[in-house]
Amino acid sequence: MTKKLDGKIALITGATRGIGAGAALAMAREGAHIIMVGRTTGALEEMDDAICEAGGTATLVPMNLSDHAAIDRLGGHVAEKWGKLDILVGNAGILGAITPLGHIKPKDWDQLMAINVTANYRLIRSFDPLLKAADAGRAIFVTSSVAESCRPFWGGYAITKAALNCMVKTYANEIVNTTNIKANIINPGPIRTSMRAAAMPGEDPGTLDTPDDIAPLFVKMALPEFQETGKIISYADYKTGAYGGMF
Repeated sequence: MTKKLDGKIALITGATRGIGAGAALAMAREGAHIIMVGRTTGALEEMDDAICEAGGTATLVPMNLSDHAAIDRLGGHVAEKWGKLDILVGNAGILGAITPLGHIKPKDWDQLMAINVTANYRLIRSFDPLLKAADAGRAIFVTSSVAESCRPFWGGYAITKAALNCMVKTYANEIVNTTNIKANIINPGPIRTSMRAAAMPGEDPGTLDTPDDIAPLFVKMALPEFQETGKIISYADYKTGAYGGMF
């Protein structure tokens, strides 16, 4: 049986844990070769073992996304080796301090912007030509509902996610009539991750869906037949049957 993503090249940031790891495994099982970007070699090697056990293949890229020039260099390496990128998943992000806006330290503000906003801009800048070279390029980024709710004390994280939403929607609108690329945003809602545990220490993680639960939505949005673009796709809506239902 042909797998849904056979022959596809997928680059995933933050691929060693949480939602990124779930997406990486799901796409690998469907036949995509995964370019895994993560901060530590050990964590990347553990994920590589998991992908191999699932019958998939991966390329490991140890990288701190605050090294923006490294993102450009990665674009060059992908162009040289594959000449295209079918799927870009900008998943990596940091929470920062939950504190009043005026209490955020300037260095922490700069780090939030560097990882949550600028790194994703650099991904778009570097990989746009390679997504255009694919038959049906798909760019998927991960947001949060706090970007719209503007929850008190979550300002640093919320502001970066609001900026990300605007950036991806702008990109989608710029390319909608000239390319086959579809660029969208996933709002995962509460998922059982280490970031969620840090943000909500009193919450029972057993009440939450897992990264493996949401992973099929990433696969669905990566398919050539997925035609939405410039949208924030809610995992909660997907579970109720929106976007063609679950699979």
